[in-house]
Amino acid sequence: MDQFYGYGLYIISLLTMGGIYAVLTLGLNVQWGFAGLFNAGVAGFFGIGAYVTALMTTSPTIRHIGGFEMPYVVGFAAAMVVSGIIAYLVGKVCLRLRSDYLAIATIGIAENFRLILKNETWATNGPRGVSNIPKPFESLPEPYNHICFLLLVLATVAVIYWLLEVARKSPWGRVMTAIRENETAAKAAGKNVETYRMEGFVIGCMIMAVAGGLMAHYLKFIDPNATDPLLATFIVWVMLIVGGSANNKGAILGAFLIWTVWSASEILTSRLPDELAIRTAYVRIFLIGLALQLFLQRYPQGIIPETRPSAEREARQP
Repeated sequence: MDQFYGYGLYIISLLTMGGIYAVLTLGLNVQWGFAGLFNAGVAGFFGIGAYVTALMTTSPTIRHIGGFEMPYVVGFAAAMVVSGIIAYLVGKVCLRLRSDYLAIATIGIAENFRLILKNETWATNGPRGVSNIPKPFESLPEPYNHICFLLLVLATVAVIYWLLEVARKSPWGRVMTAIRENETAAKAAGKNVETYRMEGFVIGCMIMAVAGGLMAHYLKFIDPNATDPLLATFIVWVMLIVGGSANNKGAILGAFLIWTVWSASEILTSRLPDELAIRTAYVRIFLIGLALQLFLQRYPQGIIPETRPSAEREARQP
């Protein structure tokens, strides 16, 4: 019986982490799938959301600033506002760049964020991070506290998905698609391309901040390692590409699928001989890369490719 209970907790944890990454992938989908912005600094805005939420909701302490003991909703709102403001400032500088130049710039900015979080000890407690972060429903007995938090994460995914679907099918979404496909034609049609790009970038970063806040509450601890590009940028891009760029359903599917592969790879690598144990991180990256290749060979445009609103209406007609 205890074995089945352990399996149940593992599945709950798997779905919870998959849901948090689904939120993160939806944020990236707004930037890349909708607006065609190559943001390689996902980890930076993820970390901003995590730290702002943690500092707003923790108890007072001398180890770092904040400790306002604010409600969870206020913490998430503050994370979105701060991330949105920083994204706007970053966008004013970087969104004039295109393609790989934008990626290089956002990588550098994300690394600067990580170094600030690591070195400004007076504000963030430096490498020791922020601990004792309150977790919603933690006062409930097990396993109900874990189940309720999972439901909170899934509800967040559902709300963000619904809002993005409404946006995608609206005139705003169609203009974003037009800009992504042919910026020159969109400008010729009188659309303010820079404004639309800025909106997509800021909205995506605010959603990433929500994912960071959820992660901080789930782990009850956050430190600069949370902004590791491997776990907060690279794997998110793999999730979006595998699931299907520019398709919100695909973004969610890719997040759950790739996180399951990543989690399963930890189980597999733990069974390796001792002499290979120190190389498990590289083996897991190899397995993720292999999974990406296999999926793209079978689904070049992702498992659930993009569908235009006009095509969806035609499919619904008898």
